[in-house]
Amino acid sequence: MNEPVRKGEVPVLTEIVQDEHAPRRAVDDAALEALARALERAVLERLGPEVDRVIDERLARTLNSVLGQAVESVRAEIKVSVTQMVREAVASSVAFALRAKNPE
Repeated sequence: MNEPVRKGEVPVLTEIVQDEHAPRRAVDDAALEALARALERAVLERLGPEVDRVIDERLARTLNSVLGQAVESVRAEIKVSVTQMVREAVASSVAFALRAKNPE
């Protein structure tokens, strides 16, 4: 505690007023929790559209990249398949034409 005031000295405020009560919180737990929820809602309402836009943009870029690669892969497979089918069709047609000209 503070020293007593000596004769002839002017006391300072802390020597005059003694704090008998511990400082109280200005807001109780329930009010603090309600304030936190309200703040969270307000922030999400404000940021929600921006967060959705950023997610949509990133998702679109990722999907475009992945789909682009998948489409290129499928295109290459189709090209190989069509080329093979044409070769087989031509070979079959030539064999049929040769058999027709030279019946055994």
